[in-house]
Parts: sequence; C-alpha cells; structure tokens
Amino acid sequence: MKKIITLAVIAISTLFKPSQACTVISCALKGEVFAAANEDDYMGFARMWFNPKTAERYGSVCFGLPDLQAQAAMNEYGLFYDFTAQNIDPAKYHPKNIYKGDLFFEILGKCKTVKEALAYLEKYDYAISSQVLIADALGNSIIINAGTKLPKSGYYQINTNFDISKVKIKTYSCRRYDISEEMLKAAKTINVPFFRDILNRTRQEGKLSTIYSNIYDLKRGIITVYHFHDFEHPYVIDLRKELAKGYRLEKISDHFPASFAYEQFLMSDKPMYRKEMILDEINQKGLLPTINLYFDLGKKMPKDSTFNGTLLEVGIQLVKDGYNKHAQGGIWEYWFAMPGGFKIENFNDERINAAAAIFDYLGTEKGIDPKLKNFIYELSAYVRLIQGNQTQAKEYYAIAAASSADAWPISFTRSKKMLAIL
Repeated sequence: MKKIITLAVIAISTLFKPSQACTVISCALKGEVFAAANEDDYMGFARMWFNPKTAERYGSVCFGLPDLQAQAAMNEYGLFYDFTAQNIDPAKYHPKNIYKGDLFFEILGKCKTVKEALAYLEKYDYAISSQVLIADALGNSIIINAGTKLPKSGYYQINTNFDISKVKIKTYSCRRYDISEEMLKAAKTINVPFFRDILNRTRQEGKLSTIYSNIYDLKRGIITVYHFHDFEHPYVIDLRKELAKGYRLEKISDHFPASFAYEQFLMSDKPMYRKEMILDEINQKGLLPTINLYFDLGKKMPKDSTFNGTLLEVGIQLVKDGYNKHAQGGIWEYWFAMPGGFKIENFNDERINAAAAIFDYLGTEKGIDPKLKNFIYELSAYVRLIQGNQTQAKEYYAIAAASSADAWPISFTRSKKMLAIL
C-alpha cells in the first residue's frame, strides 16, 4: 500500500494512511525462492503494467492502484519489492540526499540483486514513511524503513504493518505476522499452494480488504495472481513471455470471473466507480466517441458538479495512463510534484489529446469553484506542454498562478515552478 504526498520540507516523501494493511513474505528453502503478498486497501480497480526491457532499463511488471504507483513489482531477473503502510516519519532522520523521483522503480530497472539494490540505496537517503521488503532470485532479502535495515537471517522474512525493529524486542502486535510465521516455521517445502494457504489465512475483508494476492517464483519468473481473496481462480504470469508482447496496462480484475462481492465493494466509492465505468466504456467503444458522447450529455443535462467531477477524474486518469507508457512504466512524477516531473516533455498519445479536450470542456463550464477552475487551467497547461504548445501552456499556467488565494497550494506551486522554467 503506497501513497506519495509531497511535503513542503521534503520534496519527495512517501506517506501512508494509518491502517492495518498488507502482508509481504520472502522465503528460500531447499533451492526454491519465493515471495508472496496480500495487497490490502480501501479501493479496488487495481492495475498491472508490463514494461519491456530497454537500453536503459530491465524489463519488469508492476502492480498498483489507479494512481499507478508501483505497490509491488518484479523485474526480469527476479528482483522483487513490496511496501507495507507505516507511521514512520522520515523527517526525524533528517534525510538530505533524496532521489528526485521514484527511487524503487529506478532500482527495479537498474538492479538484479538485493546486493545491487543496497549499493544503489547507499547513494540516497531513505525518505519514505513506508517499509519495504526487497528480495532476489538468489534467496536474499532485506526489510528497510527510514531508521532500520534488517537483512534476512534465516530462511524467511515477513513484513507487515509495524516497525520491523520491534521484532527483536517482541514489542509488536500483529496477528497476520504471527500466522505467517507459524506456518513458515513449520514448512518442510515451499510452493504455490503453501503460499496460497498463508495468503488465504492472512487476507482481510470489509472496508479495508485484500484487493489482490500475488505469489512470485523469483527463480523462474512466474507470478500467480489471485483477485479479491478468491483463491480458486489463479491467473499465472510468465514474465519473460509477457514482456516479449510489449508494454501494456491492464486491470487485474479483467483476468478473473465476475464477483458480486467485489462489485459491491467497488460501488462503495461512487466517484471512483463512475470514473472507472467511463474508462471501461472507452475501452469498449473507443476514446473519442465515448468522450464526445459525454460532452453531449453534459450539454443536455442539468448542471451537475458530480458529472463534471467525474469527467475531470477521467481526464486525469488518461494523463496518468498515457504518461505511464511514455515513462516505460514510471509514475506521472509531475502529479506528485517530484523534481523529476518538472521537465518539458513532448510525446504523442491519444489519451493526452482526449484529456486536453476534457479539460477544455470543463474550463468553459460556469459555476465551478475558482480553486477547482484554476486547477483545471493548470492541467490544461501541462497537457499543452506535452502536445508541444508552450505558448498556450504558459498562458494557462499564468491564469492558474495568478492568485494563491484562488488556487489549491499544490496546483499553485506547480504552476509557479513551471512558469519559472518556461
């Protein structure tokens, strides 16, 4: 469970909602090397995206939510990582040398082993409030947070939602950790059914629910995926074969039978549900026909801020999706105000063009709150930059940054920074 929120004092920091979420395991026994994880959250619509090898990066697959932050990932050499939510404040460790982007996605593309990942981490301070487990195909693993690095000392390692330094002094309380450890201690052999049993016993249900569960055979590059605590229908990924098919971004749920329980879970977040339904319609009927249909509906319907809000979320998701492909699987760094996101980039993607049309449509709507209106101008400016229209981008950024009182702080800050660059 990973959320990036930009702070004023630390340009790049990863903060998590205080919740009991996610169980991550690594284990090497009798020549077999596995990792496994339950990914727990309050929302569904999880994605996976395949990032083929390039001259600069190793091939990989990432798993995450619609914001396209990689909650978990594995590269073609079996290097794996996954995060758990914590309440650790990295600021108290006074990080100074902070990576100007998504550090662990960079490690995924540049490193083959835990040893190489640790050498990479020596260059940068760990300015992240979450706790990560890194494992490799050699059987090595380590759990890291802002104040602790704990290498695996036996044949297994477990990462749940407490500071791993508390394991030695036995001051933690986590049943998911205990259940996992009891089963791992008794293991004679390890395989997919064994880890499926652990994940089944440590899954969560309710508002905070296990969205997907993965078992990684790190030596063979095989990933077994289960969806929404349904352990009867596995989806198996042979990573090397899938990477050979090229980049793609998919909903995990598309590979599983329909589930009434999952559908009810999704509908509890109505704004997200409406956005995702439009995205599904785009996939079925085409991008521009669907967008134009909703523009027509908007003109005929009574003014509805919910309708406009849904269209805005669709536009933002289209930018995230388009940028993910452009960045070879990386997140839209500008959205999180990462330093690496403030560079002028041009690329062609029909999703960016559709997002620009949505932002233009919303920019002409009357009665929108001034702060929201200026946020829309900022987004319009950014997509104009991608399209290569710096003149119009500068005009829109100037509108968005005209008054701090009439702008959301993050939008105002991004706009001012881009104006200084332009």
